[in-house]
Amino acid sequence: MDFSIGIVETEAQPALFVSTVTPVDKLPQELGRAYSAIIQYLGELGEQPANAAFTAYHNMDMERLKVDMGFPVPRALPGRGDIVAGEIPAGKKVTRMYKGPYTGMEPVYGEMTRYMQENGLEPKGVVYEFYYNSPMEVDESELLTKIVFLLK
Repeated sequence: MDFSIGIVETEAQPALFVSTVTPVDKLPQELGRAYSAIIQYLGELGEQPANAAFTAYHNMDMERLKVDMGFPVPRALPGRGDIVAGEIPAGKKVTRMYKGPYTGMEPVYGEMTRYMQENGLEPKGVVYEFYYNSPMEVDESELLTKIVFLLK
């Protein structure tokens, strides 16, 4: 598995997500609720996620995090209730895989920010984290997360 910083260009990816504003200490409960609701809804539709669960961070205010929590889906699907139909935008992105506890991700964010500055790249402001496993499945030292910065 490659843990180096890279630049990718992707097409738009249909997604279903739940949006909320929450303090960081309540985020795990919000994630659990959102992911469970979406998985249940996908089951009712006879569909499966197209990739790993994600959280899109619209800010880094730890008291009022504005986040979208959801899953990429194989095709555009209708939303229902709090579940919104949308997409992960197309375009250039800076990515890096990270292995370890969520609390250890700050240096990786710093490394990615320096990389963008050194290469004249400007982030759009939304940062995605894709979660390839969960603390309920593996030890936190084995957690795999892909961090994705959207670029202008």
